[in-house]
Formats: sequence, structure tokens, C-alpha cells
Amino acid sequence: MEPSAIIADVLSVANNSRLIAHLFQTLMQRNRERRQRNLREYLNSERGIDLLQSAGPRTLDIMVAMGHVDPVERRCWARETSTDWWDRIVLQVWDESQWLRNFRMRKGTFMELCELLSPALKRQNTKMRAALTVEKRLAIALWKLATPDSYRSVANQFGVGKSTVGAVVMQVARAITKLLVPRVVSLGNVQLILDGFAAMGFPNCGGAIDGTHIPILAPDHQASEYINRKGYFSIVLQALVDHKGRFTNINVGWPGKVHDARIFRNSGLFQLLQQGTFFPDQKITVGDVEMPIVILGDPAYPLMPWLMKPY
Repeated sequence: MEPSAIIADVLSVANNSRLIAHLFQTLMQRNRERRQRNLREYLNSERGIDLLQSAGPRTLDIMVAMGHVDPVERRCWARETSTDWWDRIVLQVWDESQWLRNFRMRKGTFMELCELLSPALKRQNTKMRAALTVEKRLAIALWKLATPDSYRSVANQFGVGKSTVGAVVMQVARAITKLLVPRVVSLGNVQLILDGFAAMGFPNCGGAIDGTHIPILAPDHQASEYINRKGYFSIVLQALVDHKGRFTNINVGWPGKVHDARIFRNSGLFQLLQQGTFFPDQKITVGDVEMPIVILGDPAYPLMPWLMKPY
């Protein structure tokens, strides 16, 4: 290739590079002028005046002023929902039978629960939105627990997001566990329980124990452990009840496959009974034998000095 041709090609490339650089600089200048023009209009607007009068600009405002981003109108990020059904129908129109049928409790009981759970469920309003009331949180959780509706259906019913329903159900469950379980599930007056069982024909009895299976969906991990002897997936609730069938001690969470006796031996109730600290040291004499306070169980439970079973 001739030297003159090589020189001509090099000069052509150089000229093209200078042209591209010139076009790029021109485009950058036009963008800079556009940003400055937008900035002047922005500062002359009401929002710009508020920015100048405020204690200090925010990061976004500084970026706008430097020309890194363009000011745009903010759009609402929350979807419009309706709460008329809850506010106008349920709270104001429903009678006791409708409350009992849908929430499994009367309105008076519901309001009492709201008062008891308020310390754990009450939230503060923010600048972004008003917090859900305690009444609405509890109603969402009870509706989900009392009906087979999906999270989406409950969300549409109460005018909230689907994820909100899931969060609220867990919040209410934790609040009940923290505030109500220690208050409601307790031994109470032992003498009344002893008198109640004595009237039914068994003296010095402090309670009856048994387990029940709560159906669940098949878990992803170790699903076979949750299949009970009846053939469905469950977790076990062990309960000690008084003469009126009221819970005085519970243990819940073991897989459905686990035997009642194993659950009992690994429960806190077993330890307390074994140590003799669950009931007061109160004995009666039957024949020539001193009998402490005992509990009653079915054949699945072990025979102990403080646990009587059929034999």
C-alpha cells in the first residue's frame, strides 16, 4: 500500500473521530442546558420555593440541582382499596348472629379481645399512610382462621394487600400467645377443680390429659413425620383440662406421627408433675394408702404415682 494512501486513511479516521467527539460534546451541552432550564423552572415552582425555605435539601433535591436527574412528578405507589364493607356494614349493621356465624364470637367478645390485645397490635400512623386499627387487624386474622378463604379473598374483603393479611395473621397469633395464653391457660383454683372431679366420682383429681391432632398441609421437609395413624398430616396438641373441660396446660407442635406418651415425657408438664411442683402437696388416704393429687389419662399414657390410667 502506498504511503500516501496510508496517510490519507489515517487523516480520514482522525477527521471522523474529531467529528464524533464534536457531536458528542454538542449533545452533552444541549442536555446540560435542558437540565439547567428544568432546574430554573423547578426552583421557581412552589416545591422549589419550599426547598429553598427548608432547613436543608434532601439527597434527591441535591441531585436535581446538580443536573444528575430530572425532576418528575411523584406518582402514588399504593393502590386504591375500599374498606366500606368493614367500616359501614360489619361494624354498624351486623347483628350478633352474623358476628357469631362469621367470626365465631359475638361482637362484645370481639371488642374485649381488641382491648386485651391492643398493647401488642396497636401501631402508630406514619406520613405515608394510616396504620390499620386493632379492630381491623383482629378481624382480618379471625376471618382467615374461621373461614377457608384465600389470602387474596380476605385482602379484597377488607380492602388491604394480600401480604398484609399474611403479616396480620402472624401478628395476631404472636399477640395471643404472648398476652392471652398465660392468662387463659392456667391452673387457677386447684380446690375448685378437686371438688369438681370429686362430684363426678373421682376424688383428689387435678385434671384429665389427652392429645388431639390438628390437620395441616403437607410440609415440604420430612412430610412423612407428620402423617398420623389416621392417615392425614397433622401436629399434636396435648392438653390438660379441668372438670369443666377448660385448658389448664397445653403443649403443641409435635409432628402427628409422634406417640402421645413420647410427647408427654418431653413436655414441661411432665417435669413439673415429676418434681411435684405443679399441684400443691395435698394428699388423701384411700384405705391405708396416701394418694397425692393425680391426673387421668387413657391407655397411651404411662402409669405414674400422679397419673392414673385404665387397668
